[in-house]
Amino acid sequence: MTRTVGEVMTDEVVEARPDTSFKEPARLLDRHRISGVPVVDHDDKVVGVVSGADLIRRRASRSGHARTTTVDDLMSAPAVTVHPEQRVADAARVMERHRVDRLPVADEEDRLIGIATRRDLLRVFLRTDEEIRLDVIDGVLTRAMRLPADAAAVSVRDGMVTLEGQLERRGDIPFAIRLTWRVDGVVGVVNKLAFRTDDTHPLEPHPRMRWPARPSDVPEGLPARG
Repeated sequence: MTRTVGEVMTDEVVEARPDTSFKEPARLLDRHRISGVPVVDHDDKVVGVVSGADLIRRRASRSGHARTTTVDDLMSAPAVTVHPEQRVADAARVMERHRVDRLPVADEEDRLIGIATRRDLLRVFLRTDEEIRLDVIDGVLTRAMRLPADAAAVSVRDGMVTLEGQLERRGDIPFAIRLTWRVDGVVGVVNKLAFRTDDTHPLEPHPRMRWPARPSDVPEGLPARG
């Protein structure tokens, strides 16, 4: 229902090493027509990223007597990475916050296992309304909530989902809305759901009907409940 970074990332990654000349990532960026490459150490752990902007800044600041520059001198570190189990929407927010077009994907030991590009993430949000509608019916209503597929009418327009109908319990409504929001491609949820039973406010027993909490509280003449 909700896609993860690991499902959309590219497995084959163009990478650089910290001790190579800065000319190597320049050649890689040009050859593969990409905006940046992750930098990994001898254990394949991500230690930084070299982007085209890094190379341009280095060229602008070089003087005639500047020493030979390695990738380690100009890479951006520490690298901003994402985990393969992260939601695509969360990775998109990370990408937007740091204003980057590519995110290295690293495992629990920070080893590089893939790359997620802006294009990879955008593909998830370019789903059709019908794909979203079927995902809400199958993933939310039937599988997650174990309700009949026709428990609610689901309609989608431009990613905006409308839920309409009558559920059995009032407590199911916020659950359905929350799960629908997590479906890839959903940009909003309109709630038109009603309920048959209000299970959010259980009836309190009448004070006179409450059984005493302690045997000592039992009125004289009444047996204590064991």
